[in-house]
Amino acid sequence: MNIQRAPVLRSLILAATVATLAGCVVYDPYYHTPVTTYNTPATYDRSWNAAVGAMRDMGVQVVREDRGAGMIEGNRGNMRVTTRVITQADGRVRVETNTSDQGLADGLSRAYDARMGR
Repeated sequence: MNIQRAPVLRSLILAATVATLAGCVVYDPYYHTPVTTYNTPATYDRSWNAAVGAMRDMGVQVVREDRGAGMIEGNRGNMRVTTRVITQADGRVRVETNTSDQGLADGLSRAYDARMGR
């Protein structure tokens, strides 16, 4: 009787092994694609709004805005702050800030960069 059961037992083991292997699936590995950010040139309006906002963020009271001339003037205490937004010949926008306080100038630069997402 044992001899008759051996082929049946082998068949069952073989069937179980094949059924187990049939359930195995190999997936392709996941390749993470890094997000690439492109340095797109800033628009005049975006730069203007960021410059005005940066001045307000740093506690500068804006007293004059002339978008056409690209001039923003303000005061912080007894210090005068002047910011110019200039479109260059190649289409890029340049922002210049002039003040007598280097710490304030650095803060304005950081606030501007933050508003521009840099």
